[in-house]
Amino acid sequence: MTMFRRAVCPGSFDPIHNGHLDVIERASRLYDVVHVAVLINKSKRGMFTVDERIAMIEEITAPYGNVKVESHQGLLVDYCKEREIPAIVKGLRAVSDFDYELQMAQMNHGLSGVETLFVPTSPEYSFMSSSLVKEVATLGGDVSHLVPELVFRRLSERIADMRAEPKTSSD
Repeated sequence: MTMFRRAVCPGSFDPIHNGHLDVIERASRLYDVVHVAVLINKSKRGMFTVDERIAMIEEITAPYGNVKVESHQGLLVDYCKEREIPAIVKGLRAVSDFDYELQMAQMNHGLSGVETLFVPTSPEYSFMSSSLVKEVATLGGDVSHLVPELVFRRLSERIADMRAEPKTSSD
């Protein structure tokens, strides 16, 4: 039986941006199979549905040839246990990320023995977050250099649709 080196890159990816893609691509060079877990947070209403995010990530990461994209609700360590994934790969943008991510890594290891590997984000993406990308795009700023072309098109379409929706009066 062949053993594959497997890892997971988790996130909400609403939308996926070049910083996320940088980490996923780098992980795909280190591992035989990289799972991208689109985590579902029922308390947040995303700009894109989970299915839309999965479809975009699948299309964007298809050239890597070893990325599998799925959704998951619940503890990430349960996702890892169900799929026998021994490692979580997380990008770190700044020291401020490290405090939170270290706590999560220690908790995950304590719960299941899953290791977390931190990948420093490439400097050109160190400021980036999905929330910031959405905010700038919604306010009319150019984010075409921050997201893959497919995401930029879909983001532009979604914002145009949101602007075209009739406003309801609260009289």
